[in-house]
Parts: sequence; structure tokens; C-alpha cells
Amino acid sequence: MANIKSAIKRAKQAEANRTRNRACKSSVLTARKKVLEAINVGNKDEAQKKFSAYTSILDKAAKKGVIAKNNASRKKSRMALGLAKMA
Repeated sequence: MANIKSAIKRAKQAEANRTRNRACKSSVLTARKKVLEAINVGNKDEAQKKFSAYTSILDKAAKKGVIAKNNASRKKSRMALGLAKMA
């Protein structure tokens, strides 16, 4: 553990950021799982709704810097392809 006051503060901030980022990444993965389940079942309307929520969560994560902007874009693109193959 750090002894210097500023180092102690940075350690606390790093831990808080880590837990926040982890929660955000977890919500991205959960949303992804829900879209994939809807696609596998074959429910087009439900998949479309879940995809919309998924893209929103990805954009928020990218905006917060939890994931890179291009990473979010790539994930949205690949999921959109899966949704298009359903039709």
C-alpha cells in the first residue's frame, strides 16, 4: 500500500474507476447476450428491440471511455449483420 497521500488517493480513484468500468462492461455483455438469445430463438421484433438497447449501451460505454469508439462500432456492425441474416 502506498504511503504518500497523493498515491493513496490515486489508488482509491483507480479502484473506484475499475469497479465502475467493470459494471459498464458487464452491462454491455448482458445486453449482447440478450440480443443473441432473441436472434437464436428467431423473434425478429424482440431482437430488433434488444439490438436498439444494445447499441445505446455500447454508445454510452464508448462515450465514457470504457471501450474504444471503434470497438463499439465494430460490435454494432457485427450484431447488425446477424440481425440482417435473420430476415
